[in-house]
Amino acid sequence: MKLGYDAKRAFLNNTGLGNYSRWLIKSMVAYYPQNDYFLYTPRIKPNFRADTPEENEHLKIITPKGKLLKSLWRSKGIVKDLKRDGIDIYHGLSAELPRGMKKRSIKSVVTVHDLIFLRFPQYYGRVSRNIYATKLKHACKVADRIVAISERTKADMVELLGTSPEKISVIYQGCDPTFKTVCTLEQKQAVRKKYGLPSEFILNVGTVEERKNLWVLIRALSFLSDVKLVVTGRQTAYVDEIKKHLGKHQLNNQVIFLNNADFADLPAIYQSARLFVYPSRYEGFGIPVLEALASGTPVIAATGSCLEEAGGPDSLYFDPDDHIALSENIHEALTDEELRQKMITQGRKYSLNFEDEKLAGQLAQLYENLDNHA
Repeated sequence: MKLGYDAKRAFLNNTGLGNYSRWLIKSMVAYYPQNDYFLYTPRIKPNFRADTPEENEHLKIITPKGKLLKSLWRSKGIVKDLKRDGIDIYHGLSAELPRGMKKRSIKSVVTVHDLIFLRFPQYYGRVSRNIYATKLKHACKVADRIVAISERTKADMVELLGTSPEKISVIYQGCDPTFKTVCTLEQKQAVRKKYGLPSEFILNVGTVEERKNLWVLIRALSFLSDVKLVVTGRQTAYVDEIKKHLGKHQLNNQVIFLNNADFADLPAIYQSARLFVYPSRYEGFGIPVLEALASGTPVIAATGSCLEEAGGPDSLYFDPDDHIALSENIHEALTDEELRQKMITQGRKYSLNFEDEKLAGQLAQLYENLDNHA
């Protein structure tokens, strides 16, 4: 089978959609090498990431030729290339599909990660919302099958877009295998020294923006004077509001901000943390939760979206507006060693539900069913 992928994010995005794209492509190539894989991207960023897909006998990277605008190529002109390459199924990995697929009789799949821009429109500008909505509605209409990365995303599509649930398959995302590898004491010490981290801390990973709700965690710290927090992720203007509050309430010495730590160091950072806290108001899946579980780090996460799907039954959960409940959960997870060990053991066990081979098998079955469907 010849499988084509919208690989723009795989080659140009460092986190989020880029991680998903690289993970899916690598998993399929690893477990189903009998297929031919074609990665379509408007360009390639030199010296991008070590895990960026590379060409081999079964994997080809396609970039546009000529002077056609790259955005126009990706949204329409690419269809000619798909037909030329004999693609059996084209998979849009970030809620987009080019126009003209049906006319060329090319079967298609689209992955939808979340509908946050519809659930929480206040976090997006009007122009961005309109662009996202137009692309998503078109993709869902023309796709032969839709992959939702969580049950929550599937439910949102049915409710907010009126998509038929029969058209949607829920296939979760796995995390990078490096998080499952136990770091040595020396590795963890070296990473803590590199970033100036304390010997004990709780961890938060993700973009520092309003939706991620770091605010409730900062408020919880007011009741946890002996707890250090490490926050790593891309910072937005929202971080200024957080830092202002920290200064006003004499909490600066409890919080360390790492502006995008090296990805290669993240496993050691997770494994050095006593606890991982993810207070986001809404996610499509919440991959940092899975990274923490695979690292053997207990998880506390917010209710209200899909984080229970990622964290499983033995993580702790709280209302995203209840800083008191969060502080109590943190205290309990840090002081009750029996509970902590149970969270670690059961969390690792739950993370096995997201093994690459299992999820790649679900994707391969979806492709096979679609390819065999007249």
